[in-house]
Amino acid sequence: MIKKSMDESNQGFMKHLGGLELKKISDTQYEFSVEVKDIHLNTGKIAHGGFLSTIADTGMGTAAHRVASDKRCVTINLDMKFISVGQLGDKLTGKVKILKKTKTLVFISCEIFNSSDIVASASGTWKILQ
Repeated sequence: MIKKSMDESNQGFMKHLGGLELKKISDTQYEFSVEVKDIHLNTGKIAHGGFLSTIADTGMGTAAHRVASDKRCVTINLDMKFISVGQLGDKLTGKVKILKKTKTLVFISCEIFNSSDIVASASGTWKILQ
């Protein structure tokens, strides 16, 4: 059986990372925010790439779920580009855009910013489970 509700922004794995706040801006745009904490840093004392990938995946996946009439969605492709660094204490803001929704797929892009720079960009495809 497929679980219908899938807002994982503050549950499961994301709960251990401090959660994620996602808000709807328009029918095709969402935003999320998260603060970089000590547990999110790599040995170089910057935001770990796995953390950035996780917040992008969670933000885009939750947006896919919402645009798919709350049907469960799973990531089938995720592409990340790391552009600059996130530092301890930075508030990161992710800007999510629904590029296209079909009957079975959702195509999404995301840019993650700190207060002065773009930190990462991501794009991916989500499968809508029936």
